Amino acid sequence: MTKTVVGLYDDFNDARSTVQDLVDSGFRRDDISLVANNTTGEFDQYDTERGHRTHHDRGDVTTEEGAGIGAGIGAAIGGLGGLLMGLGVLAIPGVGPALAAGPIASLLVGAGIGGVTGGIAGALANMGVPEEEAGYYAEGVRRGGTLVMLAAADDRADDAAAIMSRHDPVDIDERAGRWREAGWTGYDRNAEPYTAEQVRTEREKYRTTDTGRTADTGRTADTGRTARPKQTTRSERDEAKLPVVEEELQVGKRQVQRGGARVHTHVTERPVEENVRLREEHVDVERRPVDRPVNEADREAFRDETFEVTETAEEAVVGKRARVIEEVVVSKDVGERTEKISDTVRRTDVDVERLDSERAVGQTDFETYDTDFRNHYNSNLTGSGYTYAELAPVYRYGYSLGTDPGYNNRDWSKVEPEARKMWEERNPGTWDQFKGEVRYAWEQARSHR
Repeated sequence: MTKTVVGLYDDFNDARSTVQDLVDSGFRRDDISLVANNTTGEFDQYDTERGHRTHHDRGDVTTEEGAGIGAGIGAAIGGLGGLLMGLGVLAIPGVGPALAAGPIASLLVGAGIGGVTGGIAGALANMGVPEEEAGYYAEGVRRGGTLVMLAAADDRADDAAAIMSRHDPVDIDERAGRWREAGWTGYDRNAEPYTAEQVRTEREKYRTTDTGRTADTGRTADTGRTARPKQTTRSERDEAKLPVVEEELQVGKRQVQRGGARVHTHVTERPVEENVRLREEHVDVERRPVDRPVNEADREAFRDETFEVTETAEEAVVGKRARVIEEVVVSKDVGERTEKISDTVRRTDVDVERLDSERAVGQTDFETYDTDFRNHYNSNLTGSGYTYAELAPVYRYGYSLGTDPGYNNRDWSKVEPEARKMWEERNPGTWDQFKGEVRYAWEQARSHR
């Protein structure tokens, strides 16, 4: 069994001294990881391999050539480059530029070139740190801290914790409590990285109040307690939790429109005729010749007088009356039917294959192949535009395939499709560019098993 011992430091020099003490005490450098915030650019000036800074998009992050990987950075941090493997500066989501080294660097980059895939919290969780604490440590690095982590044998974990405690690590639970009091709600991988000024302010705040050292004298005050690094128990080859997932068929109901009737009403006109008898009056004036004596009545006619006779006539008057002559009734009949639903559900099954003891004893560390892989790089890839340190994750990916019992006893023709699939998931479109180096590392690791 192994335990993961983790410590966060406000001062990079404390973290560097911790790494040196761990190596001097016999802990393997391949088991030590370090991540240091580089927002202030304190490591950029020591980049001796490239003389200018340009940006290249690689995967989902941007790497800076001016913050490259090389021996210059090792010199910058007092020989730390000789203690840790895979030293380089990466742009990490939620943190910004950070110096990374050791196994955690490979997890941050994944199997690709310069593409951070999971962030610090994801890498820590993958190495056995509880998810909540992993967020605390990631936030600590985001605010300017330096993380040191060691995978130690169970019987030496307490020794490692004692060494790390001698160099003033942060009490991560107490520190997270302070952040929450100030309004922090938890680590957010998508949060904006701190600016250089914010990092300096954060470092100064805890350098004067948390560790007990004053900014002007550097003296250490008695705080009354020691922040002890966290220990997480893990298996020798990293404990893996494989969830067994099974799908259940759930059948519900929903309304869908299958058809129906659309009813339109409209008005039509048709001509009609009806006969009606109308009465009319006409005035006729007739003059009749008369020859008779005048009487008294006739004498009354000798005066002016006006008579009016009017004519009347009937006109047809048309009126309309509406009557209901028919009703159209639209209704729905509701019925039920039973339908049989057939589908498939999935579940994951985990098959465990026991490995014989001779094979386990024969395993070889990646460090053993370092010289061979460097020679292969110098002979074939010096003009590729990549440094060996940048291609080291490629060789490590092939090495991991060669040491995996599921791949080392199969022909490359059977291994390549699965290897390509896993690679392309994290580094789309780059397999053909690096598959030669992956296969070389796979063959070398496989031949020594």
